[in-house]
Parts: sequence; structure tokens; C-alpha cells
Amino acid sequence: MADLVTIARPYAKAAFDFAVERNCIEEWQKMLVVASHVSQAEQIKSVLTSDMKPDSTANVFISICKDELDEYRTNFIKVMAENKRLALLPEVLTLFIKYVLESQAVADVDVISASPLTEAQLNKIKAAIEQRLSRKVKLECHIDKSIISGFIIRTGDMVIDSSIRGRLNRLSDALQS
Repeated sequence: MADLVTIARPYAKAAFDFAVERNCIEEWQKMLVVASHVSQAEQIKSVLTSDMKPDSTANVFISICKDELDEYRTNFIKVMAENKRLALLPEVLTLFIKYVLESQAVADVDVISASPLTEAQLNKIKAAIEQRLSRKVKLECHIDKSIISGFIIRTGDMVIDSSIRGRLNRLSDALQS
């Protein structure tokens, strides 16, 4: 099972990256659902395991799934057929959905500052963290006068401490060692 996922991963990732780039994730997912169901049909399974040429196998899939296919999705099916990977479409679909869910996940980020941050500062922090985490970010802002100046950003196990208190603590630790 793990081998199938390993083989399917590059196809799923390529499809997902292309769909994101072209802003057509729903269309790709819909096509993968249909193609996955087709690949699991008994008559098609026999075609996939036969000695049929890849072009013929691709044409069978394309004729069945033609309502869900455009030029790019047709090429995707052809590439998978050439590499004899059409039987992996269920795994490709599962991984594609996983990538979609990961991309839609929102990370909760705590921003602790000594004084309220401006909208421009918050936007800059949000953009930088979204880029770093590769996902949408929801900022929770808190005020803590004890940090003196600067800010601390926390999300999951990541902490970015650019506060004066943090710098003083690091300096104290360095001087004591």
C-alpha cells in the first residue's frame, strides 16, 4: 500500500500544483473523482491489466471521462496511461484531496507585542507568516508590556521572538556561559 502511495504522490502533487496555479482545483478534483471511479470498474480493471497499448488505454479513459476533461486533464490521463499508472487514480485522488485540505487549513498565530501594532505591521507579519507556513493565517493579537518593545510570534511549535525582553534574556545567557 505504501508503495502505491509513493508512486501516486508525484502525480497528485503535479495535478494539485497545476490546479492551484490555474485556479481550477474543483475541476481537477471532480475529474479525479470520475477517473478514479472509472479505474475501479471491473471492465476497466481488465483493460488496465491487459497488454493494450498505452494510447488505446488512454483513449478508453478519455472517451469515458470526456465531460470532465479539458486539454490539460486529457494530457494528465495520457501521461498516466503512458506510464501504466491509471490504476493508481484512487491513490492520486486521495493525495490530491489531502493537499487541498492542507492548503485550506488556517493556522492560528499569536502575536504578542508591548503596544498595539498598526494595520500595516499586522499585514506585513501576516504575509510573511503565510509565506513561511504556506497556508492562510489568523492572527490573535495580545498586549504584554513586560516584553518592553518588539513582538513575539507563536504558532504550533514555531516561536519568533524579536522582543527586547527576549534579546536581553539571550544576552544574559550568553554572558553567563
